[in-house]
Amino acid sequence: MATFDQGNGRSGWSAEVATVTLSLDGVITGWSEGARRLLGHRAPEVVGRAATDLLLGDGAPEATGLSLTGSQEWRGTAALRHRDGHRVEATLHAQPSQGGDGTARSFVVALSPGPDPTMVQWAFDQSSLALSTHATASGAWRRNAVARGGGEHAPGSGGERRAPAFAEEGFLRCVRRVAEEGSPLRYECPAPEPTCAPGDTAAAPLASAHHRAWVIELWPVRDPGTGEVVGVGTAAFDNSDQHTARQRLALLQEAGARVGTTLNVTRTAQELADLAVPRLADFVSVDLLDSVLRGDEPVPGPVDAAVVLRRVAHQSAGEGEDVPEAAIDLGGVDTYPPFSPPARCLADGKPVLSGADDPDFAAWIAGHETRTARVVEFGIHSVMATPLRARGITLGVAVFSRVTGSPPFQPDDLILAEELAGRAAVGVDNARRYTRERTNALTLQRSLLPRDLPRQAAVEVAYRYLPAGTGAGVGGDWFDVVPLSGTRVGLVVGDVVGHGIHASATMGRLRTAVRTLADVDLPPDELLTHLDDLVMHLATDKEDADPDEPYVVSGEIGATCLYAVYDPVSRVCTFASAGHVPPVVLLPDGTARVVELTPGPLLGVGGLPFECTELELPEGSLLAFCTDGLVEARDRDVGAGLERLCGALAGSVSSLEATCDAVLKALLPTSPSDDVALLLARTRALHADQVAAWSLPSDPAVVADARAQATRQLTAWGLEEAAFVTELVVSELVTNAIRYGAVPIGLRLIRDRTLICEVSDASNTAPHLRRARTYDEGGRGLHMVAQLTQGWGTRQGPQGKTIWAEQSLPAG
Repeated sequence: MATFDQGNGRSGWSAEVATVTLSLDGVITGWSEGARRLLGHRAPEVVGRAATDLLLGDGAPEATGLSLTGSQEWRGTAALRHRDGHRVEATLHAQPSQGGDGTARSFVVALSPGPDPTMVQWAFDQSSLALSTHATASGAWRRNAVARGGGEHAPGSGGERRAPAFAEEGFLRCVRRVAEEGSPLRYECPAPEPTCAPGDTAAAPLASAHHRAWVIELWPVRDPGTGEVVGVGTAAFDNSDQHTARQRLALLQEAGARVGTTLNVTRTAQELADLAVPRLADFVSVDLLDSVLRGDEPVPGPVDAAVVLRRVAHQSAGEGEDVPEAAIDLGGVDTYPPFSPPARCLADGKPVLSGADDPDFAAWIAGHETRTARVVEFGIHSVMATPLRARGITLGVAVFSRVTGSPPFQPDDLILAEELAGRAAVGVDNARRYTRERTNALTLQRSLLPRDLPRQAAVEVAYRYLPAGTGAGVGGDWFDVVPLSGTRVGLVVGDVVGHGIHASATMGRLRTAVRTLADVDLPPDELLTHLDDLVMHLATDKEDADPDEPYVVSGEIGATCLYAVYDPVSRVCTFASAGHVPPVVLLPDGTARVVELTPGPLLGVGGLPFECTELELPEGSLLAFCTDGLVEARDRDVGAGLERLCGALAGSVSSLEATCDAVLKALLPTSPSDDVALLLARTRALHADQVAAWSLPSDPAVVADARAQATRQLTAWGLEEAAFVTELVVSELVTNAIRYGAVPIGLRLIRDRTLICEVSDASNTAPHLRRARTYDEGGRGLHMVAQLTQGWGTRQGPQGKTIWAEQSLPAG
């Protein structure tokens, strides 16, 4: 049986050849053993018979292409009849046997099973597939034109060549594995650029296969006689289109995960640039309208004519963090003329493919000196400009560029760039809308918080307010300092549950309510009781709202609040808490501890009482009020946070402003996940030389003595100029207490930034200002007090009421 030799690179037969000798008239005169093995006939059975008897079908030998006339060598194919009757396809190679005179006397015909080896070789060489064989013994490669990188039907196929040391290792491993295991394999070879044809890793790069990829089938080649694996055959299919399509799909899928991960406009634009380089372009820039960066609503539709854009992101495929191709720095502004590719795509709302052969591209480059230098230096020859559009509005433009060494963009690249820009535009618009909503909410929140704390003498204060640094939105944290009568001060801090504009609006209503209730001089526990009722009413109002209205949030309102009143005369601070974080006090000796309060329910629960806690504080004590965003986090509870706050206060410096910064630095991460409000108050005290108090009997005759006592005290303070008004105020207030109040009656003068006169009695009946008629005997006293002082009022106490009047100190 004849077999094809794949090891030496030449056509030949390694086993005994089947030969037949024919006379000139076509009679078989000789029959070899190889012919017997091929066709089954023994020599006596066929010698002397016509050769045509072995042909299948009718017709003369010429019908097979075999001509025994002449003396020329002949090659052809024929269908022969086996002894058992089955068909045998064979290749016939006839050579004339010549006599001494040079004339043919007989023909020797070599029979080989199967098609003509020459035709097999032609088919191998001319195949459009990349075909190759590898001999395991010699390591020689035989490959056709495509496998050698010459293209279809190119000359010069065949020949021996060993695979070089730097051959593509994955393919060579598969060749060795097929040879060792004798099993076929499939290998996918996404060739890097520049690429070589499979099986020819030593050949020059394929000029037409910049991004070619291959699917290679490998199978063992066995010796039919022994079954031994003598080589490996390979057939490579150009899978470039499918591979490119998979790459594009993978890039789009990756864009869904990598672009728009944050609600930050510039970060989203940078994510687009980082994704596209170097997989789609060598240089990418993203420019946006200034209105987008402010969160404003851009004009719907495309942008007309020349447009001014701001560079927010760019990326380069070069090494290092620099972007040398950029003609505009980050944050810089550039005006794109109407004929430039970016302006054209913005005006039409469609992507634009341009390059060095586009006159508009050349004019655009020539109009900017720095851009001209970058194009020349890096050889930028192909660009794609795609508009960033979302929800019908134009946000900006993304420009993709390729430099020397990269092929020009193709229409398929433009489709991919448009899809990437569209996905990025949605992320940019989401970030823009979030920026707008957050800015509006922060504006509302800051307008509801105190900008400048009012002047008062009881405490020195400093504060910090930090909105959440994440996408949770603004919250409902608030704080306030409320001056009260008698040089006292109200300190309040609270937190509305939830985030967003709803929490900010609720916070504003609660802060206003606290100020109103504090002006009435309600004790802390009573103030929280009234505030609790208000929150319950607010929840009822929300339940009655139309659910289809925007910005309506279902569910109950919850809030916490801590209210404290500090009296610098008695140095007593009274606290009441509605589920809020307790304060921390730092005593003058450096001891810091959490104030132990009786916790009350959250505001809005209703039906449960609030209790007061009194604490006498030395002068110079530091109170720290905060919301839970400062002391609570995922990795620690409120208790641990309060301990850290105590430690931060204990190591603080003397300045309250510096202490605020030190506390925030010690307790907060770079970007807090919740709003934070911090209020520090260092207590002051009014000493004995600033306060004078007398106990008065319920006798009208004592009014004159009270005026005299007040005058003597004013003289001792050097305030003789205030004596006239003070005597009038003392006379009126003491008279009213004797006439309408109850014992005990007290008179107190306080000298601080103002002069305060207080008269207290045991009655809870509060006076009110009225307009006296012409013939009325009374009703004019409080009216005169109101006219002569800068303020007056009444506050209720545990044992009656106190009427007070405040007047300015004389100049100097």
